Amino acid sequence: MNIAVIFAGGVGSRMHSKERPKQFLEMYNKPIIIHTIEHFENHPMVDAIVVVCVEDWIDYCKSLLYKFRIEKVKAVVPGGVTGQMSIYSGLKAAKIISGDEKSIVLIHDGVRPLINDKVITDNINSVEENGSAITTAVVKETILVVNDGTSTIDYVPSRKNSRVARAPQSFWLDDILAAHEKAISEEITDYIDSCTMMQHYGFNLFLVDGPGENIKITTPEDFYTMRAILEAKENAQIYGFDE
Repeated sequence: MNIAVIFAGGVGSRMHSKERPKQFLEMYNKPIIIHTIEHFENHPMVDAIVVVCVEDWIDYCKSLLYKFRIEKVKAVVPGGVTGQMSIYSGLKAAKIISGDEKSIVLIHDGVRPLINDKVITDNINSVEENGSAITTAVVKETILVVNDGTSTIDYVPSRKNSRVARAPQSFWLDDILAAHEKAISEEITDYIDSCTMMQHYGFNLFLVDGPGENIKITTPEDFYTMRAILEAKENAQIYGFDE
């Protein structure tokens, strides 16, 4: 079984949205979270979806799932105190859904709606072949590793050997659950993402190339970038251009 865990637990402080969390802001009359979920809903290799949501917004999220006829979502669960604990909440729900069946989990940001079918397929195939899949994007600008204390540059890594980590990040469900439970037993609850945790516990991580547009919508600038990309895709369909 292939299960997507969609993390939509943020409150959107950097988006400066006063009325609702960023994942529920609308674009083309559809909330960002629904744009994201629909990629997994419509993918033939995805069997089920778990949504991790801000607790006070769970009922609203469920109403959106009904409104937009999302059928693969089998659980909507509250997030935790940290991002790590929110993902753990989603993984536990995924385990209940999968039971004893060996399953793949695709962990994805609810505010990362500009993925495509190929990324999802490549993630699933990579886990089946290698045990993991970390979606990345090519670095287009020079990266500087700096010394915080002196505000000087420690070194400049090769752009050729550098990638930006994005999502989905995918694993065998039992592997990532075991890593979470080990971290919790060690009183660690603030891993920045799943690949950082899995690397710490000795798992080999394999890269999957994703589209450069696979950005996380966290600021007003990101919101307008998403709108421009969707508009360009719409125009390409209307006028018959290749994407």
